[in-house]
Formats: sequence, C-alpha cells, structure tokens
Amino acid sequence: MAAVGRIHSIQSLGAVDGPGLRCTLFLQGCPLRCAYCHNPDTWNFTGGAEYTPEQAAAKALRFRPYFGKKGGVTTTGGEPLAQPEFVAELFSLLHREGVHTALDTSGICDLSRAEEVLRCTDLVLADLKFLTAENYHTYCGADFERVLDFLALTERMSVPLWIRHVVVPGLTDGEQHIRQVAQAARRYSNLQKIELLPFRKLCLEKYRALGIPFPLEDTPEMGGEALERLRQLIK
Repeated sequence: MAAVGRIHSIQSLGAVDGPGLRCTLFLQGCPLRCAYCHNPDTWNFTGGAEYTPEQAAAKALRFRPYFGKKGGVTTTGGEPLAQPEFVAELFSLLHREGVHTALDTSGICDLSRAEEVLRCTDLVLADLKFLTAENYHTYCGADFERVLDFLALTERMSVPLWIRHVVVPGLTDGEQHIRQVAQAARRYSNLQKIELLPFRKLCLEKYRALGIPFPLEDTPEMGGEALERLRQLIK
C-alpha cells in the first residue's frame, strides 16, 4: 500500500531550491521550531492536504515542459524527512520519469529511514543552521549531532550536497563565523556548493495570523551588500 503524505502547498516554478526551474512541494509537519523559520504554517503535522505519491508526482509532472531536464522537483517543508516513506515513493516515481529530485532538509531524521529517500535523491540541500550544540538547542530545539550524522550519511552514500546557511544580523553574520561555516562544509567530499541566504521577515504576517510570537521580530533583515561581502569571503 502506498504511503500517504501531507502537503501544505505546491509552488509551480521557483529558482531558489536547486538547479534550474523547480516545482517545489512544501510538505506539512516539522519537529523543529527554528527562530527564523519562514513557514510556521507547516509545523502542524495534521494540516495540509493528503496526497498519494502518484497524485503528487502527477501534479509535479504537469510542470515538466517548463522545468525540463535542467530543473526538476524539490521537496521542502516543513521537514520532508518526517514523511520518509512518502518522499521515497514520490522520488522513485519521478526517477522513473527521468526527473531530477532535490531534498531540502534540516537533517533531523531517523537515519535508517532516510537511507531509502537518499537512494532516489539527486541532490541534498542541507540547512546547516548553526555550528554548536548550544545554538541548535536554543534557536531550533534540535540536536546538532543528528544533523552531523545525516551529513555523514549523505557523504557515505555519495549524494551530491549543497550546504545552505541563513545569515542573521547579530547572530550568524560574523566574518569568522562564516569562514567556520565554509570550513565545516568543505569537510564533506560530496559537497558541491555553499549557499549563504539572507534573513528576511516576509513571514511576519504568518506568525501574527497564527498568534505565534516571531522570536526575531526586532532583528533587522540582512542587507544585500553585506551578504555579498560575506559570500566573497568563502569563494
């Protein structure tokens, strides 16, 4: 029997979640509570709509004329690896159609179940949020060691890896910190790219609508020029 997944929403075409144009599926449910999360409406595991892998694949494949061979399908969330059976079956179906698959994840997962997903994943987009166990606990409610275990698994399975890091003013924007992020990322032989992403507050209205305080409401957004200077540091 096919696994049934819960999907919050589907973005028909985007250019920020992997190579080329992507159809991006936002899965419902996340075990983390990251201070700068843009999608608090995906936290609840009972929200969204139910899809079978076949239904989700059919929905995504409608956009194949646009994303073609240079793009593909990305699952994000929420946390896709909180629904490993569904994602594995979905990616397997997409692979049969010759579609590139990308997994956008925090790395917080059951490793034994993640292996099945990684076997049919063409690219992992790993969000390396912090570099210490203390910060992971404080700002995400998560265990840093589990993230490191997942990254090591992607390396053992030789799955191409992009490491992404959100740059938050006053929190993760120091030059030394950014160099340390790059150093940590380059330890992995399967690393293809490091992406520095700017902290934004477009999510603020979502938090207000849900009645949830946004922990970084008073933090300024990351400026473009400052971000570009940090990107130059790690080229």
